[in-house]
Amino acid sequence: MANNKEFIPALGYNWLTAYYDLAIKLTMPEKKFRNKLMAEVKPQPHEEILEFGFGTGQNLLLGHRASPESNFTGLDIDPKVKNIAKHRLQSNKIDIPLMLYDGGAFPFANKTYDKVFSSLVFHQLDTNTKLHCLNEIKRVLKPGGKLIIGDWGKPKSKSQRYLFYIVQLLDGFETTRSNVEGKIPEFMKKCGLLNVSEIGHINTKIGTYCYYTGNAPA
Repeated sequence: MANNKEFIPALGYNWLTAYYDLAIKLTMPEKKFRNKLMAEVKPQPHEEILEFGFGTGQNLLLGHRASPESNFTGLDIDPKVKNIAKHRLQSNKIDIPLMLYDGGAFPFANKTYDKVFSSLVFHQLDTNTKLHCLNEIKRVLKPGGKLIIGDWGKPKSKSQRYLFYIVQLLDGFETTRSNVEGKIPEFMKKCGLLNVSEIGHINTKIGTYCYYTGNAPA
């Protein structure tokens, strides 16, 4: 994958990024979906944990509060959201490394992390980029390490399918098609992750948010 890759900003457009947190509050049961995500991450003291696509820093803040002795790191491609996340963490006197990458290889050594988690990122990636990022995640996970993805998945009802058109209009039909077809677990398996499963979902005002987990080979 080429470096300095173009990316889809939060909410699809750069000028909307500042309203991302508000949009989440208005369209999703924020406390519920974030708490369930962190319950699946289940951070433990001294674990090395990476959030792929840290966005505005909300999940890192929640994770640190749940387990202050865990070693969190954030990785994102968008410098604008990095500034928002940095300000949020500094305001709460929390020091978590926030790193940017260029769309190529992740800037980490092989087998660095016990866990990697990601929320509302993969629906913004085309199929090749989804697969590239999953391969990079597998590379940086320790043997047996766990990946937790929270993202839009196959709608659980016709109404949820119709609602998801809102997301597709903002983020694009090409990148979201595989999500709505429920192919994220298939991609995880294709990249060599094991024990892949959809472990739950939450219906929201704009679609079905699903939770997927898998493990790096031991």
